[in-house]
Amino acid sequence: MTVRVERVFEIPAPIQDVWEFIADPEKRAAAISVVRDYSVEDGNATWNLKLPIPLLDRTVAVETRDTDRREPEYVRFVGRSRVMNVSGEHELTSLDGTTRVTNTFVVEGKIPGVERFFNRNMDTELDNLERALFDDLGVEA
Repeated sequence: MTVRVERVFEIPAPIQDVWEFIADPEKRAAAISVVRDYSVEDGNATWNLKLPIPLLDRTVAVETRDTDRREPEYVRFVGRSRVMNVSGEHELTSLDGTTRVTNTFVVEGKIPGVERFFNRNMDTELDNLERALFDDLGVEA
């Protein structure tokens, strides 16, 4: 089973300011609640996830890298691990001083429970991303 989620939100900030957050793999990782820690080297990030699923009793390293980047409007990343593959896209559209952010995530689990976890929790994770973006830019939601 594959989980696919799309969420659109608008940020009251110019596209370049929003891009500075979205294009930064550290900021994206820090916004996700199950990321316990992360490291970034040469633009690639390793996210260490702690997923609350019964068959998984340790942290899982997900190696992520950006595969497509068109400043300041689009970034796509992929992540691979022994328990799941994930891809994410962030598309930015400038709208008279605000920015529309279209987020798409696809998670393919390799062990039981991964898809179920993300199916139940992806909306919350996208709320976390939106909140982190507003906080980073210092604007009101």
